[in-house]
Amino acid sequence: MGKRRRSTRSGLTGRQLLVAQAAVVGSLVAALFVRELPGILREVRIYRMTGGLRAGHRYP
Repeated sequence: MGKRRRSTRSGLTGRQLLVAQAAVVGSLVAALFVRELPGILREVRIYRMTGGLRAGHRYP
């Protein structure tokens, strides 16, 4: 039987790839949140002006 050679790879390990993918997904989520933040704040302001949960049946 011949000697087994260890293959030397210069690529990413599974853990490094997972961390890189998590970083990409996290940055995309953060960018989407920052982009939508003005609209979310506007909706919250309208919700508070109409009385929120206390408005009851006044607004359908």
